[in-house]
Amino acid sequence: MQISASSAFNSGLSSVQNGQQRVNQAANDIASISVEKPAAQSLDANPSNNQAQPVDLATSLVDLQIGKQQVQAGAEVIKTADDALGTLLDIRA
Repeated sequence: MQISASSAFNSGLSSVQNGQQRVNQAANDIASISVEKPAAQSLDANPSNNQAQPVDLATSLVDLQIGKQQVQAGAEVIKTADDALGTLLDIRA
């Protein structure tokens, strides 16, 4: 009897990695947001110094939470696959 849980482990690991990438991207987006000066104090009239694409803080925070939950879900998949494999080994032994 051959026991294989590699697909479940791979799915869980893939989910953890994707979630980590999402968290990293959201964290970079949040860190890149600069505090804007009020219009009266802003002396920079050159728009080339501004970011090419403004980052929406709300979207970045939502992506951060999605990434966190994706990592947690992937970890649960890995834990469940490990428990199932352990149970199968206990039954087989």
